[in-house]
Amino acid sequence: MQPAYRPRPASAIDWLRTGAFYLYAAVMTLLVGLVGLPGTLIDGANAQRTATRWLRLMMGGARVIAGIRVEYRGTPPAGDLLVAAKHQSFLDILAIAQACPRRAFVMKREVLNVPVMGWFARKVGSIPIDRARGSEAMRQITTGVAAARAKPQGLGQLIFYPEGTRTRPGSSAPYKPGVALVQHSTGLPIIPVAVNCGLFWPKRGFPIRPGVAVVEFLPAITADTSVEAAMAQLTDRIETASLRLFNEAGGAAALAGQKHAN
Repeated sequence: MQPAYRPRPASAIDWLRTGAFYLYAAVMTLLVGLVGLPGTLIDGANAQRTATRWLRLMMGGARVIAGIRVEYRGTPPAGDLLVAAKHQSFLDILAIAQACPRRAFVMKREVLNVPVMGWFARKVGSIPIDRARGSEAMRQITTGVAAARAKPQGLGQLIFYPEGTRTRPGSSAPYKPGVALVQHSTGLPIIPVAVNCGLFWPKRGFPIRPGVAVVEFLPAITADTSVEAAMAQLTDRIETASLRLFNEAGGAAALAGQKHAN
C-alpha cells in the first residue's frame, strides 16, 4: 500500500495549510457565485454548470493547498437514480458531487441559509427538509422528487446521507429509511457509496491531512425487494466497504493521528 493512502499525524503546517484552503474556498465561492448568478437567473439549468465549476475549484484547491486528493473506485453514477453515501466530512460532499454530473442533495433546511452555496443548492434541485418533523420530512422528499422527475432534465443523481449526520471513521449511526422509501415509490436504483474521507478531513474541518482519500461506488440496489430488505443490503454494503477502506488507510492508528480533531 502506498504511504499516501495512510494519513500521517497532523502537524503545525497542516493547520496553516488548512486555514489557507478555507480562505481560498471562501473567496472562490463568492467569486464563482457572483459570476454564475446572471446566467442562473436567466436559466436555472445554468446552476449545474456553476456548481461544476465550483467543485473543480474546491477539489483543485484542496489538492494544491492542503495536499489531499480523492481516488474514485467503482463506476460513478449517471442518469436518474438515488445515491446513498457514508458521510464523514465536507470532503465526501465535494467528491461525490463532483462525480455526479447532475447532482442534488437531500439536505437539512439550515443549509439554505449558507451564503451563495445555499441559493445554488436550491437551484440545482436539492431538497431541503426539516429533520425534526418526521413524516412531514418524508413528504417533503417525495414531493421534491416528483417535481424534479416532471421536469425535462429529470431528477439526476439525488444524494442521500442515510445516517443523517457525519460519523467518526470506523463508527456508524442508525440508518434512516428515506432513500429506500423513495426507491419503493419510484422504482429508481440506489447506488451505495463507501468512504474513508474522515481520516484525512475530520468532520469539524481542522486540520486537513495530506494523502489520498477513497470514495467507492458500490453495486446498485435494485427496486425488486422490500424497503426493509433494501435497507439491510444498503447498510451492510456501505458499512462493510467503509470499514475496509478505514482499515486500508491505517484504521485506529490513523484516527489517533488526528489528535482529537474530530
